[in-house]
This record gives sequence, C-alpha cells and structure tokens, in this order.
Amino acid sequence: MKMKRLSPVGGLQELRPDVARLLLVMVNVYIIGQRQGPWVLVDAGLHGTAGTIARVAEERQGRPPEAIILTHGHFDHVGALKELIERWQVPIYAHPLELPYLTGLSAYPPPDPGVSMGAMALSSPLYPAGPFDFRPHVHPLPEDGHLPGAPGWRWLPTPGHSPGHVSLWREADRTLIVGDAFVTTAQESVFSALTQFPTEVRRPPAYFTPDWNAARESVVQLEALQPDLAATGHGTPMWNELLRQELRVLARNFDTLARPRNGRYTLEGATADERGVQSVPPLPAADPNSGMKVGIALGALALGALFTLRR
Repeated sequence: MKMKRLSPVGGLQELRPDVARLLLVMVNVYIIGQRQGPWVLVDAGLHGTAGTIARVAEERQGRPPEAIILTHGHFDHVGALKELIERWQVPIYAHPLELPYLTGLSAYPPPDPGVSMGAMALSSPLYPAGPFDFRPHVHPLPEDGHLPGAPGWRWLPTPGHSPGHVSLWREADRTLIVGDAFVTTAQESVFSALTQFPTEVRRPPAYFTPDWNAARESVVQLEALQPDLAATGHGTPMWNELLRQELRVLARNFDTLARPRNGRYTLEGATADERGVQSVPPLPAADPNSGMKVGIALGALALGALFTLRR
C-alpha cells in the first residue's frame, strides 16, 4: 500500500476507513472510528503533545472520544493523558495488571540500559518510570474482552513489555493495534526512534521490557493471528505478507533475535501482580564507563530532537 509522506509531528495516516495513525515525536497514537463519528483514542503519546492530539483528532471526528484505551502506561504512552482528560472528561481503560502504575500504587520495574549501546537505551534510567496517577478516570478493561466504544474490537493480553500490556484485534479485517508487544523500528537507537526508519518487525523496546519470557509468548500469540495490518506504538504500520513473514521469523527465533545478550532481565524477569512490582532481579556488575556512555547518549538525543523539529 502506497503511503502518504507524513510530517514529523501531527501527520495523520488513514490505515482503514475507521482507523487512523497520528504520528508524534517517537511514538504513535491511534484513532478508532469513522470520520465525524463516535471514536476512541488509543494511547496518549509524550508530554507536550496534548494540543496536537486534540486538534488533529477533533478535526477528524468533530467531537470528543468515547474513551481512551491504553495498551500500557509507560511515560511515552500516557504523557498527554492528564491534559486530555481535563479537556474531554472521558473514561480511561487499561488491563487490571496495569492499574497499579496508573493509580499511584507502584512504579514500573527499573529500565535496563545494559540491553544496547543505542542512545535511547543508555539514557533510559532518566525516563520517568512512575508511578502515575490518573484517578478517578481509570477503569479496568471489561473481562469479556470487548473494547469500550469500539464495536467489533477485542483486547488481548500481551504482557512482557509491561505486566498489563494489551494489544487490540479486529477479526473482521485482521487489523492489529500492537502497542509495544513488537514494534517496526529499532527503538533503542535514537536515529531509528526519531526517523522511524528502516521499517521491519522488531522486538519490543528492550530497555523497558522486564519479562522476556512473557514478551516471547506474546509475540507467538500475535503471530498466530496472521494479521493483515499491524499498527505499532513505535514505527510505521506494516501490511500483508511482508508483515506476516517478518513476524513469523521473530516469533520462531525470538530468543536469538530479540532477547538481549546482556541486561538485568535477560535471564530472570521482574514479577508483578495487582499491587504492582513485587520483585526485580539484582543489578548486573557496574560498567565503569556508564557515565560517559550516558553523556554521549544524551548528546545524541538532543541532536536527534533538534533534527526532528527542524524537518
């Protein structure tokens, strides 16, 4: 499918007649709903993007959403949530195991900068891990799997990248909104994160994935669906046989292609329940050059952000 070139921030890409991707800095959010009709927002991007999300979505839909659905609650998926809720006053839905991180009870497991030399990974200890608090607007997703405000859609538990991560699935046209269960860009690299190039099925963002066994099972589950379209939290959507072929390779070779060789969670995952994080494995041996690496990573992030804003 030929894609219209998007601007770095605020570009709207129509994926289906009732599914649109809104491209923000380093992350995507999605609109589910026909133009000028009822709709839901999927995820809420980075802090500072509420104005862009509201403007573009309201121009397309002509009304506030019925609800906001969260694939998970990491900072780059809830950054604009507070401002959007103040504007729209609509319910937020997330998996019950994600609620501790959205209601002030628990921070997420610590990020893992040891998974990669990419700038995004090296600087991950500086990213906010919560806890975030969006009470009283946050509610658990319905137990029967239906998606509030989006007839024909179901939510699927796809943990690993976070304890309560979900992906959204519509069987009728085999459309999958993945969240970060897998992505289509090398999110550990600042260049790839900002440019979303190249496009290929990749592991979930490794620096914020605390359970690689669960992440593997989620990819296997999603590959079995044989989607025709996968719209990811990071990277460009993919279609048809290329998508299925690359997803099949990732699912069958996850431990060699995706599981980090080094890192805090490589062999042992964090554990969590409805109260939040319960245990994390010990830190690996300290890297004597970690300070220098983080400094280089921050410089790369700053240059990358400047490049993106000037495109």
